[in-house]
Amino acid sequence: MRAESLPFDLLRCPVTHSDLALEGDALVSHSPEGDSRYRVDPSGIPLFAEQFCSADARAQEAHYDGVAAAYVKNLGYAHTQEYMRFLDQALLEVVDQAGLATVAEICCGRGEAFALLGPKIGRGVGVDVSLSMLKAARSEHAGRPLAFVQGDATMLPLADGAFDSVFMLGGIHHVNQRSRLFAEIARILKPGGRFYFREPVSDFALWRWLRSGIYRLSPALDHDTERPLRYEETVPPLTEAGFSCDHWSTHGFFGFCLFMNSDVLVFNRLFRFVPGIRAMTRWSTRLDEWIVNLPRMQNSGLQVIGVAVRAPAGQ
Repeated sequence: MRAESLPFDLLRCPVTHSDLALEGDALVSHSPEGDSRYRVDPSGIPLFAEQFCSADARAQEAHYDGVAAAYVKNLGYAHTQEYMRFLDQALLEVVDQAGLATVAEICCGRGEAFALLGPKIGRGVGVDVSLSMLKAARSEHAGRPLAFVQGDATMLPLADGAFDSVFMLGGIHHVNQRSRLFAEIARILKPGGRFYFREPVSDFALWRWLRSGIYRLSPALDHDTERPLRYEETVPPLTEAGFSCDHWSTHGFFGFCLFMNSDVLVFNRLFRFVPGIRAMTRWSTRLDEWIVNLPRMQNSGLQVIGVAVRAPAGQ
């Protein structure tokens, strides 16, 4: 998408929320607080995070710009794809597909939600702090009515009440300022709009213990800026931001540990050489679902799928 084709009705200055216009090779906003100018990368990606970016987001930018190629490669393994298909189906089961006209994907990476939803989306904007990941997303979704912009999730360069749905797949746990994040998502959603998320969750004590070590030891992770969700830490700030949490379910157990961590556990990559690995992975997803649905195990999964609904107008 060329800069001239950007959806200007959906984009705003991340500081003043004023309109933007293309002037030369930059997007410019004029407001009583002063003018702001944002450079547009030659690939057509507006660079809002060049000027306004939190310290946590800057750390994530450096991290993912460094691991982007390996991250994409690891997601391409057959066993990872098979387990991800199971998680994708679990997410799709709770998505209101009638409400996908205009969609924002925050911390979009390669645009995983956009890939999953396909033509069900009318148009969309993906926001991420990593330019490397955004370029991969643009290449993967070329020809679709999607725009990708570089920005901080806690100061989104998006218009108030412009989106029917917002998705975050693996992004919330990178944001420490979650009250501010949820307030921003509420701001850009239409009244009654839905916020869908799929994230690492550590309500189960075993996973908290394991992750406390793995997050410090793995070069693929950053324990200073990555914190898996917990129900008691997530729902209250969602409520304060004007959401009701309508769905919270956890998924994945030992099979997730084996087949979904190629970027973290080196031995995991060897599974790609195992004959019949896709069938083995499918079997593991069924076992994992059985475990997390046992009595007293409903919140023991490694991933949470959640749906939060912004309060309708007047509430």
